[in-house]
Amino acid sequence: MILLGSTGSIGVNTLNIARKFNLNIEVLVAGKNIKLLNEQIKEFNPKIVVVADKEDISFVQHKNVSFGETAILEAIENSSSKTVVNALVGFLGLRPTLKAIECGKKIALANKESLVVAGKFIDQTKLSPIDSEHFGLWYLLQNKKIDSMTITASGGSFRDYPLDKLQNVSIKEALNHPNWSMGNKITIDSATMTNKMFELIEAAWLFDTRKLDAIIETKSLIHAMINFKDGSTTAHIANASMQLPIAYAILGHCDEEILKPVNLIEVGNIEFRRIEENRYPIWQLKDEILNNLDLGVVLNAANEVAVSKFLNSKIGFLDISKITMNAINKFHNANASSIEDIFQIDKEVRKYCE
Repeated sequence: MILLGSTGSIGVNTLNIARKFNLNIEVLVAGKNIKLLNEQIKEFNPKIVVVADKEDISFVQHKNVSFGETAILEAIENSSSKTVVNALVGFLGLRPTLKAIECGKKIALANKESLVVAGKFIDQTKLSPIDSEHFGLWYLLQNKKIDSMTITASGGSFRDYPLDKLQNVSIKEALNHPNWSMGNKITIDSATMTNKMFELIEAAWLFDTRKLDAIIETKSLIHAMINFKDGSTTAHIANASMQLPIAYAILGHCDEEILKPVNLIEVGNIEFRRIEENRYPIWQLKDEILNNLDLGVVLNAANEVAVSKFLNSKIGFLDISKITMNAINKFHNANASSIEDIFQIDKEVRKYCE
C-alpha cells in the first residue's frame, strides 16, 4: 500500500495493522517527524519516501526520497499498489484523494477534509472511511428502514470547564484531550466541536442522508447509533482504537481479534450529554451546513486558518468559532459546480479569514 501521513497517529496505527497482517508498504509519506520516519523505513523497507520539506531530504535514511505535493501525486500515479491510505491532515489531503480515484485505487480515507470540502465530486465506489463513527454506522447497517443516524462526541478538552473561563484557556490546556492522544489540529477541532461537524458532513455524503445528529458520550465507547423506523436503536460499542476501522478499510473484513472487547461490568455506567451551543458555539451552524453541504469547504478553510492562529498564540480559544461563523455568514451562498470551484472558494475564504 501507499501510506500518506505515516508518522501521525493514524499512520502509526496503520503500520501496526500492516505488521500484524504482514502487509507490504510501497510508499511512505511523512511530515516533519524524520526520526520516526527513519525507524519506519528501517522496518518496512518502502521503495519510495516523500517528505513535506526539501531541507529534510538529507536527514532521511533512504535512497529514493522526494518532497512536496507533486511528489505525492507522482508516487500515487506510478506505484503498483492497489491501496492508498490517506491520513494527511487538512485540505492538502484533497488532491491525493482525487489522484487515487483517478488511478482507480482503493482508498482508505482518514483525511476527513476530502469529503467535507468536496464530497459532491468524490466517487465513493472504492472508498472506505477510517473513522470510528462512520465505521460504526457502516457496521450497524441492516436491511431495515432507517429513521436517522447519531454519532457520538467525547466533548473535547473543555467539556467540564467553567464557561466563563473559556476565552483565556492556554494552548496546552486545549491540547489536553480527556480520552486519548491525537494530533494538535484534530484535538483543537474536538474541543470546538468542529470535528463533529466535519463528521456529520462526511456521514451525509457517505450514507446519503441529512437526518443526522451527534451527542456527547464521555467514555468514547459508543461510537455510532442507528435509529430505525420501528422505534428501536442499535449502538456500536468498542474500545477506542483506530485499528479496527483501519483493518476493515484495508482488508475489507476481519475474523480475528483486533481490540480487547469492552467489559460492560467494568465500565459500570455510560453518560450521555447534549451538545450545548453556549459551550460549542459552532453547533449553531449544524442545520444550515447540513442543508447546504457546499458550506463544508467554507467551514474547513475558515477553521484551518483559525486553528493555526490559535496555535500560534494570535487569537483566543473562543475566537476560533467566531472566525468560522463569520466566514459561514459571509459565504453562506457558496455553491460549487466543479472541483475547480472548491479550490477557488477555499482560497477566497482563507484570504477573508487571514
